[in-house]
Amino acid sequence: MSLNVPKSVFTFFKKLEKNNNRDWFNANKPEFKAIEGDIKLFYNALFERLNVHDEIDKLKIFRIYRDVRFSKNKLPYKTHFGGSFNRTKPRLRGGYYLHIQPNNESFIATGFWQPAKEDLLRIRKEFEMDDTEIREILANKAFNTVWGDAFVGDEVKTAPKGFNKEHPAIDLIKKKQYIFTKRYTDKNVLDANFINEVDASFKAIRPFFDYMSDVLTTDLNGVSLIE
Repeated sequence: MSLNVPKSVFTFFKKLEKNNNRDWFNANKPEFKAIEGDIKLFYNALFERLNVHDEIDKLKIFRIYRDVRFSKNKLPYKTHFGGSFNRTKPRLRGGYYLHIQPNNESFIATGFWQPAKEDLLRIRKEFEMDDTEIREILANKAFNTVWGDAFVGDEVKTAPKGFNKEHPAIDLIKKKQYIFTKRYTDKNVLDANFINEVDASFKAIRPFFDYMSDVLTTDLNGVSLIE
């Protein structure tokens, strides 16, 4: 039996959007804690499913409290749930993210959101040397039916320092993030099959993760960096 995201998640967040203040939240905190408990069950069930075909060593469900110290937006509470699933390092690289938010704003994301400086340089050097394999992954029909055929995320305007802006793989090299996203309607999220659909979509990213894990655990000569 599939585990459902309860409709009360969206109902509560829609009310919170109109009453994003501490007095209202504290008065309705028992309702929130009950919903949070249901959502934790959902994220943990997805964690178990991912570990059937991958190795996930950490699930982090982010708190509802916003850090407003350096933000112009001073609203104290998030109006969504977010959770990340980290693959077992150093052998496996990449991660998964599930974002649940009303008004058809839910999505999943996967890939490399903020790669370390050393990892980013290693990825770019790989693409500079040979972009054949990554192009084949992106062009694969089974893969891009789920995730599309191109990365999303930030990039530099022309070329990173030390790279030729005329290089044939500059569209890949100039990326600062290597991520994919997939959006869902509220109806999608509340469907009984949602957890299976998300799990299947995450499973479909594996050719990319296997390739990137190999890149990030070897040098440019293919020598392992893991002892």
